Amino acid sequence: MGLERITNLEKKYIDDVLASQFRTSSGAKYMKMLEEEFAEKFECDHAVSFINGTATMHACLEAWGIGFGDEVIVTPLTMSSTTFAVLQANATPIYADVDKDTFNIDPKSIKEKITSKTKAIITVSLYGLSPDYDEILTIIKDKNIKLLEDNAECFLSRYKGKMVGSIGNAASFSFQSSKHLTSGEGGIVTTNDEEFAIRLRKIQSLGYLGVGKGAKIKKSDIQDPKYNRHGSLGWNYRMPELCAAVAYAQTKRVEELVQARIESAKLFSQAIRGYENFIKEQHVPYGYTNSYWTWVAKINDKDLWHDFKNNFIANGGDSFYSSWQLSYLEPFIQNLNLLGRDKFMTPENLEHYKSNPCPVAEDIQPRLMQFKTNYWNIDSAKKQADILNKTCTSFF
Repeated sequence: MGLERITNLEKKYIDDVLASQFRTSSGAKYMKMLEEEFAEKFECDHAVSFINGTATMHACLEAWGIGFGDEVIVTPLTMSSTTFAVLQANATPIYADVDKDTFNIDPKSIKEKITSKTKAIITVSLYGLSPDYDEILTIIKDKNIKLLEDNAECFLSRYKGKMVGSIGNAASFSFQSSKHLTSGEGGIVTTNDEEFAIRLRKIQSLGYLGVGKGAKIKKSDIQDPKYNRHGSLGWNYRMPELCAAVAYAQTKRVEELVQARIESAKLFSQAIRGYENFIKEQHVPYGYTNSYWTWVAKINDKDLWHDFKNNFIANGGDSFYSSWQLSYLEPFIQNLNLLGRDKFMTPENLEHYKSNPCPVAEDIQPRLMQFKTNYWNIDSAKKQADILNKTCTSFF
């Protein structure tokens, strides 16, 4: 019997929440425990939970005061939620290119895209691998530019000994159903900045004056007709207690859940040995670790992508995913269907989206193959790796 993704631990905590009948007096019990456990596991001072891993990034930008007239540098090679968060803050996404081997945002391209309007960079630790943080931090040193790590796909990876999630000004994680840890939906932000964490929680919690270091307003506070609730605009981005209970259990189990994906990825890496000129996996530089949300490889000829997939499936494979379309090539950007936010952009910004700003990403994207690693029985992963090897062999 293999590892189970959902165990009796998650069920126990859910039952505890249901037994409370959602009384407000006990409504933030698991939210608090989740945040404390996650901060400890990810070697940060503070964690603030959210309804999802897009609200996390939007709230961070709002907490930093980033908005109209500001630019945020992002990678186009990821789920477009990273771009959405920038647009939701009424800021302008600017796209930096990626490294051809790691597929992550390229510091050299970041440097080229920085202007006087740049207020933040959102890096993505793509597929479980961090970008080159030393180079990025050197570029933004002495500049008033915030670094937000988008770690939706990256749990327990390290960069030169540092926990990914503890390097930037803040880091965003996702508990969406496909991620290393899941509560169906959810997200969390880590940071070492206490003042920022308090601002972030107020934005997450409808701008409540009574929200500070803790996640819960005292019942006694609101039983006064003169009580002032809202000190600022905020959003209702709080994680439901049921989701918090599941995420808490998953965080307690994070090591085994991440290790299962790493073990699957090792088998895929072994399967393509001898075929590296035909199919090349994501490069993991020295001093980095990869937590392998998926195991990803780049086929040398994009015209063979569908043939390879068809052969893999015919051989009994579980299929695999393509990479996302580059964000700036998606219809919402190309057609400026931005719900009016295009009015915040300059002609230069709009030209940026039409100018094919990331040629390396455009070359890589149609050639990427994303193989699932969430096999909870290692024998299932071995079977898929054997099929991958057989498929590679059939092309020679």
